[in-house]
Amino acid sequence: MEIINSQFSKKELRRVLLQKRQSMPLLEWREKSDRLTTNIENSVIFNQANTILSFFSFRQEPDISSLYTNTNKRWGFPRCVDKSLVWHFWQPNDTINIGAYGIKEPHYEAPIIEIEEVDLILVPCVGCDVQGYRLGYGGGYYDRLLNSPGWDRKLTMGVVFDFAYLSQLPVDSWDKPLETVITENGD
Repeated sequence: MEIINSQFSKKELRRVLLQKRQSMPLLEWREKSDRLTTNIENSVIFNQANTILSFFSFRQEPDISSLYTNTNKRWGFPRCVDKSLVWHFWQPNDTINIGAYGIKEPHYEAPIIEIEEVDLILVPCVGCDVQGYRLGYGGGYYDRLLNSPGWDRKLTMGVVFDFAYLSQLPVDSWDKPLETVITENGD
């Protein structure tokens, strides 16, 4: 866990962490992504989950895509629709579109995942702190999801590189801590 000034605003922290992530050399990014993927695979909550919501790597987020070949799991990915995330089933040979903000997403006709089916949500983070509070891109999509009835009781795992796993983040009233956070160095 690196020390980054916790006196920064969310906007300043987001800028610093994104700049640091995007300046990471490709080989380092790949190696850290692979270690992070292994740590997820070895986690108890991942192994107990059947239907897992995840994300396609964007702007040099950790690439955990090798997980998606695990056919013992049912995978779901989001589409940004208005101000919400709509979750669709996806398998490795399924279509991927480029949606809002340039983010990869499943085809809009892919089957929808119902809330009752979800066992675990792997949540992308720009930064996260030891209390489980998350810093995202600022659009509020995950904040709205994780505060919605039903979704607020789902198991969550923040996925973040260790340099962005901080001792403390600024917290707003709508921020909801994640159950656990995992990095390339463990959790």
